[in-house]
Amino acid sequence: MTELLKSLRKHMCKDTNQPNSLNETSPNNVESKTSEQVGYDAEWTDPAKLPDMTTIRKMDAFFGKGSEMEDLYFLPRKGLMSDKIETPKGYKTLFSGYNYLGLGADPAVIERTVKAVRDFGTHAGAARMVGGEITLHGELERKLAQFVGTEDAIVTVGGYVANMTAIGYFLGKNDLLIHDALMHNSGVMGGVLSQARRISFRHNDLDHLETLLEANRGSVERTIILVEGAYSMDGDIANLPRLLEIKHKYNCWLMVDEAHSVGTLGETGRGLSELYDTDPREIDLIMGTLSKSFGSCGGFICCNAQFGTFLRNLAPGFLMYSTGISPANTAAALAAVEMLEQEPERLRKLMSNSKFFCDTARAANLNVGLATGQVPIVPIILGDDVMTLNAAGALLKEGMIAHPILHPVVERGGSRIRFFITADHREEDMARCISIMKEAVSQ
Repeated sequence: MTELLKSLRKHMCKDTNQPNSLNETSPNNVESKTSEQVGYDAEWTDPAKLPDMTTIRKMDAFFGKGSEMEDLYFLPRKGLMSDKIETPKGYKTLFSGYNYLGLGADPAVIERTVKAVRDFGTHAGAARMVGGEITLHGELERKLAQFVGTEDAIVTVGGYVANMTAIGYFLGKNDLLIHDALMHNSGVMGGVLSQARRISFRHNDLDHLETLLEANRGSVERTIILVEGAYSMDGDIANLPRLLEIKHKYNCWLMVDEAHSVGTLGETGRGLSELYDTDPREIDLIMGTLSKSFGSCGGFICCNAQFGTFLRNLAPGFLMYSTGISPANTAAALAAVEMLEQEPERLRKLMSNSKFFCDTARAANLNVGLATGQVPIVPIILGDDVMTLNAAGALLKEGMIAHPILHPVVERGGSRIRFFITADHREEDMARCISIMKEAVSQ
């Protein structure tokens, strides 16, 4: 197990801050080499000899077929996603799915999705600008803008793409991306794509953010402050009022990744702005996903009309280089947003379940870190990698699936099992889960 953990860390700690040597070296400056010097042999092209194959083999030995943990990853599901899922190994209680409001399995959402496939077919068929646009695309974008409270919204095929494309388009090499240290990889990689300077500030430490802006803002042109509305590994939230103050003070754009907070946070699920009773139009770019609260697949950016025009017409990930989101995913998301408005009890149940799980874990003297139960993400932090894997195994033996998160995905000493709570979860299952965790930790 120790060797597996070392391999995983080596693989995941690859330095994305290193310059791209291909971009920095002109072909005219490359010394001519013979094929023997370059090494045109199987060592460079045989997949079995790639460095990461060592990690793959160790993972397969620990998690693969025949191991005690074989059902932890890539366990196929037979039916709909809910709090309990049917697998080839029987029914399991799932704490790793983010079908937060249960809308991905709702009969009305499914019916609307099936109708869209009958009406429009199975795919967009082209980039939206050049033949792939369907009427549902515009309907969904208008609905998202109205729901979040902005002038415009742009839908993409994925949330990862939305972050990368927006940041990659709006920033360049004379600009600055300053982001929370726990920012999702998609936002960081958007900074890499943009070639902007990148600086991270300590998690939710806005005094540190100000110190860094004080030292760096004057030497760049545009600056984006990038945070998450709800942090996906810790279940805590950003301080929006203070961020808005800093944004105005230093003349920056503020971008908030609300992948886990739109649909879960605020009285009606409209996210961070609603929670703090602020105008969402003060946030320059609000990113969200359709794959969590809205039971579909895709991403979106909510923004003002000018930014929407730029993104829709000029940004590569929205333009003619990417196909449009499928009719099925568009219809499912549109139906889900409408149902959230019509059935607020879903959100109330989600909030109640999130608080119950967090409070029960804390009462059992389990370390939930920064989580408060405001959002449906609750980590139980164990610190030790082996203990964390063993606890995940104990849950699995009892028919419960929750996944371990280890360094370097989280800080060293912060190994945890992350639990996604949904409106479908039952208190008795959540209480039993906490009981199993407490027993596993005490051994």
